[in-house]
Amino acid sequence: MKLPFITLLAALLLGVLTTGAAKPNIIIIYADDVGYGDLSSYGAEAIDTPSLDKLAANGVRFTAAYASASTCTPSRYSLLTGEYPFRNEKAQILPGNAPLIIDPAKPTIPSVLKSVGYATALVGKWHLGLGSATDPLDWNHEITPGPKQLGFDYSFHMAATGDRVPTVFIENGYIVGLDPNDPVSVSYEAQVGDKVTGLSHPHLLKNQADEQHAKTIVDGTSRIGWMDGGADALWTDEEMPDEFLGKAIDFITDNQEKPFFMFYAMHENHVPRIPHPRFLGSTSLGVRGDAVVQMDWGIGRIMETIEELGLTEKTLIIFSSDNGPVLFDGYYDGAWEKNGDHQPAGPWQGGKYSVWEGGTRMPTIVSWPGTVQPGLSDAIVSQVDLLASLASLTGATVPTGRASDSQNQIEAFLGRDNNGREHVVQQGVGAKSIRAGDWKYHQPGRVRDRLRIGTNHFEPIPETGALFYLPEDPKERTNLATRYPAKTAELKALLDAELK
Repeated sequence: MKLPFITLLAALLLGVLTTGAAKPNIIIIYADDVGYGDLSSYGAEAIDTPSLDKLAANGVRFTAAYASASTCTPSRYSLLTGEYPFRNEKAQILPGNAPLIIDPAKPTIPSVLKSVGYATALVGKWHLGLGSATDPLDWNHEITPGPKQLGFDYSFHMAATGDRVPTVFIENGYIVGLDPNDPVSVSYEAQVGDKVTGLSHPHLLKNQADEQHAKTIVDGTSRIGWMDGGADALWTDEEMPDEFLGKAIDFITDNQEKPFFMFYAMHENHVPRIPHPRFLGSTSLGVRGDAVVQMDWGIGRIMETIEELGLTEKTLIIFSSDNGPVLFDGYYDGAWEKNGDHQPAGPWQGGKYSVWEGGTRMPTIVSWPGTVQPGLSDAIVSQVDLLASLASLTGATVPTGRASDSQNQIEAFLGRDNNGREHVVQQGVGAKSIRAGDWKYHQPGRVRDRLRIGTNHFEPIPETGALFYLPEDPKERTNLATRYPAKTAELKALLDAELK
């Protein structure tokens, strides 16, 4: 039987959609501790980031995009689950041997995209826990639950951060290169084994560290926590970025014939900042600036791979960072002394750990050549919105009642809506705030900021709370709470409602 032309066309279009040919490849590139002002496309003069500048020139560059928190684990939890981190009391900065804090029954970006035919991968930093909360984790066998149970078909990652043990790569649930006769043991309570530490052997260190970071020495750098065994599996810090980059490129190449999603969680600019020698001296800022240049180079290689494979117009790339910048974060690497006039948080106050704008307002670029109209967007968006937005884009379904904080802001992410969210909650260490339009309200308490070497600064917020008008006060210095009590009460009620 011959079908009418319109019916045949509809059938063909349906076939395209159901086979996934119309679905873009999706890559989330997630930097670490990179601030709003650390990219040249965002005004940096001491750091040149040509790859990200090119991405921005061909995409949408956001001025009001937020991480949900100013520290790593909470932001990552929020991005993947579509929930604000304060809804899970375990979504705090985790030790390297913490159990998995995301319930495998909870929808995540990879599980939702996998349900509509995507190949999914995690490459890079994890820091969301591994193993069960009820069973002791044995690093020397399959490590589960982990990324696989959350929807990642493939994973190559570190357990937590570069400054925390275990300092090994984990691929699909197993430590890479582990000798079974040299098992790994990890503790954050007391020393295991007889490896020397930064406290006992400071003369062996590449960079001196504060007491928290002065435990087991691996590759000339002391870490948080104690580790023993696994000599053949230990990473080399300088080679880490190339290891991750190689795995990322392999995944793209191996999955070029079908839609894929990759969460490329880069370690730059987290401590310890130990760039590959070929990047040393790239900036006047020392290793902190050099690490950003290294990050940009790696992103450029990803972009080149996409182009060489003919996937440019089939690939949506989202770049952002997990929290604001920090100069000194445990290692005496010269970042504070060499910073000069560089403003890593751009025009905003604060950085990592703080609930000031510099802690959560992130450099964010979305590129999809042929679909995204290049330009600048002032839309308020949050990383918590990515799950609902990508589900909408790809025709996936988020179960009712799940990812409750994730809003479908795909039109804003693609540069078609310059409004975005009506309000967004921001979380610092021990403090929360809310932005609604041009106004921002801080709850009473205190704001923590790590400003100087070895010290934290705490700024009190009075019982009335603090209200700021961001267009005229980007540094959040003039508290207008008593001058505009109605607006203060309005935003306080909004924040209270979210927290409940």
